[in-house]
Amino acid sequence: MSLNRYAAEYERWRNDPEGFWRDAAAALPWTRPFDSVIDDSRGAPPTWFAGGEINACRAALDIHIERGRGDEIALIYESAMTGARARYSFAEIRDQTARFAGGLISLGVARGDRVIIYMPMVPEAVIAMLACARIGAIHSVVFGGFASRELAARIDHAEPKVIVSASCGFEPGRTVNYKRLLDDAIALAAHKPHRCIILNRKEGPCALTAGQDVDFDALQRDASPAPCEPMNAADPLYIL
Repeated sequence: MSLNRYAAEYERWRNDPEGFWRDAAAALPWTRPFDSVIDDSRGAPPTWFAGGEINACRAALDIHIERGRGDEIALIYESAMTGARARYSFAEIRDQTARFAGGLISLGVARGDRVIIYMPMVPEAVIAMLACARIGAIHSVVFGGFASRELAARIDHAEPKVIVSASCGFEPGRTVNYKRLLDDAIALAAHKPHRCIILNRKEGPCALTAGQDVDFDALQRDASPAPCEPMNAADPLYIL
């Protein structure tokens, strides 16, 4: 965007914020149109797009498939650590996301429940985030560089029903044992998750804890695909 275009858009927002955001929102795939852009009848903070329903996962995936772009590339994965490379179309990511979302439902995750995602930078982390959005669960991505005590603090804050993690991750010169860090964090935390979903990576597999852990691939493979849950415009999507 040029500086002149930016200045014009900024002035349009200043002079007519409601009209500006109404036009911006028109680009989104609403499942139910909103009644008003800004509702400040109850004071501050105002309610945005009151009455509108939308799903962030549908906006990221399904709408593109509905518009005929299902075979186009949506995600390119390249790992400098393992040399792995993969490309995923919108349809492939949607199908994996829908099945993982169904897996979350089978573990009792429902709209409004929290899910912590503590993973290395792998495609499955994206799938987990989108799957939460698909069913209305609230995800919290915890940076993989955080150790057990920091993770435990975030577990107690978010009180997740489920934690999604991996056996390990790779950084220059070292392997990060996510599973051990997660187990130590759960031991430290006052809140205990209902289940942990573990991506068992072939480069560094781990043993699963009976009664606590579920295999990521098996859960996704055996689950029924879940549809998108219509969400209110102001419903929370994630915890930062």
